[in-house]
Amino acid sequence: MAQIKCDRDGFATKLGVLTATLGSAVGLGNIWKFPYMTGENGGATFLAVYILCTLVVGLPVMISEIMLGRFGKANVIATWRKLTPNRIWTLAGVGGVVAAVALMAFYTGVVGWVFSYIVKAVTGQLNTTDPAVAQSVFGGMVSDTWAALGWQWFVLVLVSVIIIAGVSKGIERVTKTLMPILFIMLLIVCVRSLTLPKAMEGLAFLFTPDFSKVTTDMVLMALGLAFFKLSLGVGTMMTYGSYFRDDANIPLTATRVMLADLTVSLLAGIAIFPAVFNYGFEPAAGPGLLFMTIPAVFSSMPMGQLFMTIFFVLTGIATIGAMLSIIEVPVAFMAETWAGCSRKMATIVTSTTLALFGIPATLSFGVMGDVKFFGKTAFDCYDFLSSNILMPSVGLVICLFIGWAWGRDHVRKALSNNGALENEGLANIYFFLVKFVSPVLVAIVLAKGLGLF
Repeated sequence: MAQIKCDRDGFATKLGVLTATLGSAVGLGNIWKFPYMTGENGGATFLAVYILCTLVVGLPVMISEIMLGRFGKANVIATWRKLTPNRIWTLAGVGGVVAAVALMAFYTGVVGWVFSYIVKAVTGQLNTTDPAVAQSVFGGMVSDTWAALGWQWFVLVLVSVIIIAGVSKGIERVTKTLMPILFIMLLIVCVRSLTLPKAMEGLAFLFTPDFSKVTTDMVLMALGLAFFKLSLGVGTMMTYGSYFRDDANIPLTATRVMLADLTVSLLAGIAIFPAVFNYGFEPAAGPGLLFMTIPAVFSSMPMGQLFMTIFFVLTGIATIGAMLSIIEVPVAFMAETWAGCSRKMATIVTSTTLALFGIPATLSFGVMGDVKFFGKTAFDCYDFLSSNILMPSVGLVICLFIGWAWGRDHVRKALSNNGALENEGLANIYFFLVKFVSPVLVAIVLAKGLGLF
């Protein structure tokens, strides 16, 4: 077995720990996927179910990944080898790396859409409140083969440059600077959206639940979204956990990240749904919802084009934070495991692989739109494979390992920083959830994804 290189970078400050982890969780899952999934599934009812799923599954699994990562102080596969001599558990590390590649294969394409819209905003192509025009602009962008691929490759190059710079000088520095600005811009959009004539209809859709409409499929989709939004099951939080300082309060950091992540999602909903109802867009418009509604909000306000441009720039920044964390998973594995493989080389290999695997997903809205696998486009296949199969599988293994193999004593020591923190009650609640509640719910998601019911 190859020896792991011991000279590792890490987060330099507690603020860096928080912002980098938050940067991983906050991305297109909040600003893009959460609004369109909420719109497709009835609004407030789905939101309520999602929040419950985040509390009983998302947060415990996030704490678990960070805790195991800090214990291992290595890439995901090496961490599992340190945790247990039973090599069967190492498959969870392999699954995380594969899930990261599958996720980024389609995610990078969507990030390309965001950067494309920055240029469209600057050139005035998005100055419209007409749903038909907005749909035409979006459809033309995603169906343009070389433009779509070009933007996808551009963001891969951009992220690669930051990754090569390292953890503290690259990832931490970027996220510490830019995450606060994203919050401020979202607040500005929300204020404008709330002044629209039919804003209350949008808020009612987002915040007035009807629990009689809760379905099994809705719960399963909410669970899958919790994994996607919090970057769980892809080795991200475990890899970032390996860069955590020994004095970091893991439960507190994870809870802050979860709450901030939820706040960004709610702000995105408040920004988008009043505009949806005010301008006659369809709440269930799918993946294009963000790209059609946000221009409508800005087009109707003073200096709208300027603010629209800034918004998409910052949305691009948010996506970069998530991309950094996910691409870091295979990069850390290769750089620490393969003899002679530098961080730069590992980044180039990872980005090239993603560029190749991402081509079918990116072209799913254009020339490969009619190419289906099991009734799904390549874009939908990557999304389904990562969100409904691989990520829940890894999450399930993590819960089973901590609850039934690692045990309560290890958990208490890890979460209390060897007794430095007085949080035994919190550790007991966490251990109960991760041993008995979270694995059952995750197993149901996985069984549904596999078509077992």
